[in-house]
Amino acid sequence: MATQDGVRRRDFINIAAVSAAGVGGLATLVPLISQMAPSKDVLAESTTELDISAIEPGQAVKAVFRKQPVFVRNLTPQEIAAADAVPVSSLRDPQSLEERTKEGRSNILVTMGVCTHLGCVPLGAAEGENKGEFGGYFCPCHGSHYDTAGRIRKGPAPTNLLVPEYEFTSDTTILIG
Repeated sequence: MATQDGVRRRDFINIAAVSAAGVGGLATLVPLISQMAPSKDVLAESTTELDISAIEPGQAVKAVFRKQPVFVRNLTPQEIAAADAVPVSSLRDPQSLEERTKEGRSNILVTMGVCTHLGCVPLGAAEGENKGEFGGYFCPCHGSHYDTAGRIRKGPAPTNLLVPEYEFTSDTTILIG
């Protein structure tokens, strides 16, 4: 039998088999990949919006972000001056207050409320709590002292309190995450 021009039966079967395998592969991969996406309740907790209008200078509030505490503190001019007066080179984890706050809003400090030593929640955000030797936060578990800028000053904690990603959505509202 002479070869014919165009698509032969064998070529058609090969193309059909490869196409069916490709569709079957996609039908298998799509559910496997989509199940790795975060669920709606996780996406809902991925950001926290907080109204900071009620925080008076010198006060701090606790909020929750991704099931962990967050401290938002409205620093007084005296606290800002005290934080700026500390030589950055003398700190264990050198960071200035300017690096830890948003430009033009150096009075609002947002930090995770988790000690960087072993994960305890430091005191100092609520009224009347022990603020430590430097007027910021004190971790009662192992004695770490943080200053008003959330920088480690004394104790076993290796680094400053973490500053999460956040932005000001208005003059009185921040979006963490």
